[in-house]
Order: sequence, then structure tokens, then C-alpha cells
Amino acid sequence: MTDEPTREYPEAVPPAEPSPGGRGGVLRVAAFGGVVFVLLVGMCLGLRAINVLPEFGNPFSDQETDRSQPVLLQSMRDLSRFVAADGTFQVIVDLQENKENIPDFLVNQRTLFVGSGSVEAYVDFASLADDAIVINTDDDTVKISLPAPQLTQAALDMERSYVVAEERGLLNRISDAFRSDPQQQQRVYAEAQRRITEAARGSGLDQRARENTQKMLVSLLARLGYTQVTVTYANP
Repeated sequence: MTDEPTREYPEAVPPAEPSPGGRGGVLRVAAFGGVVFVLLVGMCLGLRAINVLPEFGNPFSDQETDRSQPVLLQSMRDLSRFVAADGTFQVIVDLQENKENIPDFLVNQRTLFVGSGSVEAYVDFASLADDAIVINTDDDTVKISLPAPQLTQAALDMERSYVVAEERGLLNRISDAFRSDPQQQQRVYAEAQRRITEAARGSGLDQRARENTQKMLVSLLARLGYTQVTVTYANP
């Protein structure tokens, strides 16, 4: 063994050339796999169409959990009133609350609300006196004395009522960040109900109830053979 450098190097072996069918074989395997995948997908879709496989929806779809308590019946009563007419009203409530000697940009609570509600006019037959109905069999006439029609409190339709705009002062905004004020909404709703109820009193709804109640009683008693029906109302 000497320290002389190697004078000859081994000949380099050229890389083996791929066989003529190697690349084609890979392509054939890929094509076969694609065909099998398409057949599997088509089979799954066909089985889902005939309800053999369960339907798998979006795993990230929105979910809603209902933890509401069952409805409890608090009271029940028999009604003996005849609803003879009703009216639908709309009112715009512009309610503002501020402090004296304080600028509005600091303390101000203003709500512009459009309220839609209905009022019913009814006659209460439960309060009829014993002598409220007088029948004369000789000439088949009837005289009926009824109480004056009454109006219900306005019932707001929340699907047709909405807040147009709200204005709040700087201090109100800071306060709202720590606590909400649901009483403000209740005050707006109550004001809308009050105004609609007052408007119904001057709308002639009670007179419509008088006329409709009289027509109903005349038609009903005429079918029973009475030739004349007289209906009178007490003073409201």
C-alpha cells in the first residue's frame, strides 16, 4: 500500500433507461383509479336518490337549540261578548327624554317609533238585566235593551310596528355599554297604545258596533219568526 494518488478512476456506469412500458403503466393505473372513483361517487348518489344511504349535510351548518319552557295555562274564562267591529290604526311616536340645562349631545334619549295596532268594539251580553229582553207573543215583537258598546285597549301589531330612528347622547351611550334599558321600549309601546286607544274613541267605532249588533239581532230573531225587533242602548 502506497501513498501515491490513484491514477485511474472507475468508469461511470450510465443510469438505466426506463423500460418502454413504465410510464404508460403509471398512466393506466391513474386512469383506472379515476374511473373507479367516478363509479363510486355515482353509486353513492344513486343510493342517496333512492333513500338507501343517509343524507350527510354540511358539517358546519348553523344549528338552533330551543331550550324554551312548556306553555303554562294561567287562567281561563268564558266570554259572552259580541265583537261587532274593529279598527286598525297607525301612529308615529316621537318620544324624547333629556335633562334641563344639560346639552342634548351629552344626555339625550329620543326614539322615533311607528306603531300599528287594532282596537275592538264589543257589546257585553253578560251584563244584561233580567228585563233586558221583552217579548210580545201577540204581535211577535221583541224589545232588547243592551249596554253601550265598549272598546278594548289597543293591541300593537309588532310585525307592522318598527323603530325608525334612535338618538342618544354621549353619556347615554356610555351607560348603554354597561346596562340596557328595556323600560325605554316599554314606554314607547305604552305611549303608542294610549294614543291609538284615544284615537279609536273618536273614530266612530262604537257607532259601527251599535249598527252591526242591531243587524245581527234583527237577522237572528227574524229567522225565529219575530216580525219586529227593537234594539236600544244604554248611555255610555
